[in-house]
Amino acid sequence: MPPPFFFRSVSVKNTPPGIYSFCMLVLLMTACQKQSNVQPPPPPADSSIVNTSHLDYLYTPVTFSTGTKAAGIFIYSNAPDYKPVEATGEGYTCVDDVARAVLVYARSKKFSTDTAVQEKVYNLISFLLEMQSPAGYFYNFIFTNNLINTSGATSMNTPNWWSWRALQALTETMPLIKNKNVLLSAKMDPAISKLVDRMKTDFIYLPATTTIVNGITIPQWLPEGSGTDQSATLILGLIPYCISSGDTSISVYIKKLADGMVSMQQGDAGQYPYSCFLSWENQWHAYGNDQSLALLKAGVFLQDTFYTSKALSELDNFYPWLLQNGLRASFSLSKSGNQFQLITDIHYPQIAYGIRPMVFAAIEAFQITGLEKYADLAGHLSAWFSGANDAGLDIYFPSTGICYDGLTSSSAVNINSGAESTIEALLTFQRVENFPAVLTAYNKYRKH
Repeated sequence: MPPPFFFRSVSVKNTPPGIYSFCMLVLLMTACQKQSNVQPPPPPADSSIVNTSHLDYLYTPVTFSTGTKAAGIFIYSNAPDYKPVEATGEGYTCVDDVARAVLVYARSKKFSTDTAVQEKVYNLISFLLEMQSPAGYFYNFIFTNNLINTSGATSMNTPNWWSWRALQALTETMPLIKNKNVLLSAKMDPAISKLVDRMKTDFIYLPATTTIVNGITIPQWLPEGSGTDQSATLILGLIPYCISSGDTSISVYIKKLADGMVSMQQGDAGQYPYSCFLSWENQWHAYGNDQSLALLKAGVFLQDTFYTSKALSELDNFYPWLLQNGLRASFSLSKSGNQFQLITDIHYPQIAYGIRPMVFAAIEAFQITGLEKYADLAGHLSAWFSGANDAGLDIYFPSTGICYDGLTSSSAVNINSGAESTIEALLTFQRVENFPAVLTAYNKYRKH
């Protein structure tokens, strides 16, 4: 299941299914020792919200044992001096973060003309390519001795988060790289094909069977059986691949993934949990919950408004419920008849990786429908970074590019600033700044 990041991405999201909530609480207790209400000074009012300075600081050269030169992103960065820190026993940089950093730099307005930004993208992509195993899937971590961690539970070359994130980074950036770095794009294409071919063997022909967990019928043909969270990231990587390749078998697979995700939608406009998509089995978590974004894109790609309508139902019902009743980190459910009962209901930690997916989905809905309510929703959600949260504290600082690693309670914040929180905040505000209506709503709802 997905990450909490500094309590963090690879440490929780990649744990075996079923112990996610427990691991999240344990890691929260150990990782959130430094807490403070101290705020850096606000940035000038006319400056861009997007500041990659801290991400640039975490960017680090990597020379693989093969001699390949690339770059990674340091996983952790601890207050008060924000010195980069490795993940003990796992490594110091990983595909999980590098793949998302590729998207930040490639989506930057500077990419088309700034050779320094281009070079960062090329080096980070070179890291991804070097981390692919002969089997097609990707290893995740590299140790400080520049050897790949091939055996750790959070790093093995398995069909998991890091492989799907690598796919998304490679397929989204391929059109950009082809026009600027022919030699690199010539390496990207076979890497994408190798992963897709392996997926065709392992996934696309799985039978559409179901099982029941705590009274809830769930699919068994998604990653991890019922992993809609991973399926969403997978769809986001496969759609660009299909657009460029015309691979009809993968188009059919995208529909199969979307059908599995839809089957995990629970409740409706009048019944809890208000059309939310469960993340895995009977559990929902905020982290990496890109289901609505993926279904909106799938609806356009497949030319089928059924998927669009299902995504909009979550945006119209569940997202507003969260804003009115308090954001959540996770919850789990049981079902008896037509009624749902809460088993667990966890409010913290609240992190950038839980906010960005909702902002992205709301902006996508605004693009598709043109309805201002979705721009308002996106701005309202993104204001979480600027004091519109339970603690009333700023989480992201445009003056430095630092994004805190999350709210740990209604009055405290973890002031470390690791790769995941930094990247997710930058991705959020890149999108916010691209849409004046969303930016206006953000400024309306922000507290500082």
